[in-house]
Amino acid sequence: MLVPNPGPNGYHSQPFPGLSVTAIETLEQVSRVFRIGTHQIDSRVILAPMAGVTDRPFRQLCRKLGAGLVVSEMVTSDASLWNSRKSRLRLDHAGESEPISVQIAGGDPAMMADAARLNADNGAQIIDINMGCPAKKVCKKAAGSALLRDEPLVADILQAVVAATNLPVTLKIRTGWDRDNRNAVRVARMAEDIGIQALAVHGRTRADRYQGQAEYDTIAAVVDAVTIPVFANGDIDSPYKAQQVLDQTGAHAVMIGRAAQGRPWIFREIDHYLRFGRTVPEPSLTEVRDILSSHLRDLYGFYGDYLGPRIARKHLGWYLQTVPGSDPFRQAFNRMDNAQEQLDSVLKYFEQLIEQEDQAA
Repeated sequence: MLVPNPGPNGYHSQPFPGLSVTAIETLEQVSRVFRIGTHQIDSRVILAPMAGVTDRPFRQLCRKLGAGLVVSEMVTSDASLWNSRKSRLRLDHAGESEPISVQIAGGDPAMMADAARLNADNGAQIIDINMGCPAKKVCKKAAGSALLRDEPLVADILQAVVAATNLPVTLKIRTGWDRDNRNAVRVARMAEDIGIQALAVHGRTRADRYQGQAEYDTIAAVVDAVTIPVFANGDIDSPYKAQQVLDQTGAHAVMIGRAAQGRPWIFREIDHYLRFGRTVPEPSLTEVRDILSSHLRDLYGFYGDYLGPRIARKHLGWYLQTVPGSDPFRQAFNRMDNAQEQLDSVLKYFEQLIEQEDQAA
């Protein structure tokens, strides 16, 4: 069982004793499948950048559980805002597995170039450009997927960032601005010509946000149009769906976003299936308890004893969203503002679940 360890904030992750032998063997079996610059990526499953989700603790957890690459939460290109607590935390990559990929967002080529240089100085090893976020507050600033309406500006930004650093630069886009204006293929060709070294495509337009079916045919057209690695993103929530999407699109890898919230072991499941054509068992309650407890400790250690418990609430909700009858516990957890109290409550709750499972067996 995981126990507190006296680190800077009193908490530290230990290895997952609940992982099965099969799972551990899966994590240890490595094959190099594609390259981004000089970096060889050992899994065809990538964690998508998600604001408010893919912080350092979550990125590290997903790497442990089979993600071949993880991408940071997007960092604004306006370096004058980097002194905020939020930005400082997003720029913290201490102890992360390489390669360290940092996503930057903005609409001014010179500022994006500066952001690339500053992040390189701060330890980034891959610079990822956000042209895929559909959030209104991002698009109102002519950033994210809003940029797809202005292809000359897209070209200027890509050229500025590629010229600003010797690091490999990647790009994340959507299929277009709306269903009447799909330009992913043109943007992809432009990006490759300028020197972008890998491309992630979310299979929806900006106007679609997260509604409707992902457009895998459009992603396939992008794959056919370029020679750089392409990552397929959108609606991939199982090993079978990952294989289907790779077969349909010809993409080099799948990128997982919302499906990893509360289920970080999805990387292990997909990675194993893509390698061997076999599934691994669903995690036991003991495994889930140990992974969740480790994740909570990392959150407390990273954010501190005040903010950590507040950040933990949403993650706990995601972990328990498929556990029947968990609403009363989640509501009680959300009223707790003490890290140790939260940890103790989680361990006690899972002890009860495990006991009920044993009795029903």
